[in-house]
Amino acid sequence: MATREIRLAVTAEDRQVAGLAALAVGLSLAEAALPTPIPGVKPGLANIVILFVMLRHGFATAAWVMAIRLLAASLLLGSFLAPGFWLAAAGAAASMGVLYFVRYLPRALFGPVAFSLLMAFAHVGGQLVLAKLWLFTTADIGMLVPVFALAALVFGAVNGLIVARLIADDSVTGAQSSHA
Repeated sequence: MATREIRLAVTAEDRQVAGLAALAVGLSLAEAALPTPIPGVKPGLANIVILFVMLRHGFATAAWVMAIRLLAASLLLGSFLAPGFWLAAAGAAASMGVLYFVRYLPRALFGPVAFSLLMAFAHVGGQLVLAKLWLFTTADIGMLVPVFALAALVFGAVNGLIVARLIADDSVTGAQSSHA
């Protein structure tokens, strides 16, 4: 039986997106090594990459990068299919769901900081809802909401400012374009 060779054309954009996905995975791994005074409160460094990808390459590409980051980081950290993986997946799904809709907001009024804040609050919301429904069905996790909301506010704003700076810096991003 003859072997059939399939060749796929790889563009410069494909390479750039692959590099960004690798960066998101690396940031997730670095973040996992950071000490945290409150379990579950993390800066969401990989979300900087996800939002950047959405603004530069569109929502579908950002969703792929998010999925690659979630799966690769969980496999490398040994948490695939553990409760932490599902909490991360719930947060990722919620933040991507919000991004799906907010990408249609007028850019003159809503920029990277607003998008990042909405992503951060959605991420925390998705995690807390899953935690309440699955892990802490009898406990009141409502007391955690202010702590996680404050973290979402601070980290969402900082991450959004970083993305705004990256978007404004042509030497980092290349030509100004948006497929969102």
